[in-house]
Amino acid sequence: MRILLVEDDTLVAQGIREGLELANFSVDHLTSAEPAENALKLTHYDAAIVDIGLPGMSGHELVRRIRKRQIDVPVIILTARDGLDDRVLGLDLGADDYMVKPFQLPELQARLRALIRRSRSAASSELSMGHIVMDLARCVALVDDTPLDLTGREWEILQQLMLATPSVVPKQKMAESLSQWDHEITANAIEIYISRLRNKLQGSGVEIRTIRGIGYRLDEQPDD
Repeated sequence: MRILLVEDDTLVAQGIREGLELANFSVDHLTSAEPAENALKLTHYDAAIVDIGLPGMSGHELVRRIRKRQIDVPVIILTARDGLDDRVLGLDLGADDYMVKPFQLPELQARLRALIRRSRSAASSELSMGHIVMDLARCVALVDDTPLDLTGREWEILQQLMLATPSVVPKQKMAESLSQWDHEITANAIEIYISRLRNKLQGSGVEIRTIRGIGYRLDEQPDD
């Protein structure tokens, strides 16, 4: 999942980025709201983390603007202010959640997963289809209780497909979600990851179907 982090404190941002990348998130970091607004208009993000106290335009104003433009990315506000008025204002402007600094990274990871699940209408942290069970909290995928040996990108692709079922995941959206500004993923690379993942899913009761010219869909296969 691709996350936009808008935080002007570089040390705080570095810690958040490293912690999220360890949990298989891709993170783009910006230090101010103006370029963040443009990034959210041009790039698909699965969620955004926005600090309130940004230089120039505030995080509150950034949230107000992206909601006015009907950009429906889930947003977590970060704030060093623990006053009720600040929290209420952020939520009323369109933020989905907030966290008060200092906070623990595992909680931020969990809140991001919960927001993304809700945005995809998935209520549980466990996704299941065929003989596959994905535990999003523990980053474990099982087939009949046997762990699947997945790379980080294979995990991310399978997660996207499971969350989107029965809909199609466009190839371009999949590529953007796996990319970062300093490491873009190409459509050809997606095809390679899909091929490897198909091999690992043999006997799982699901198959990855190519929808020509659009993307990929996960279909359940009946047991023999």
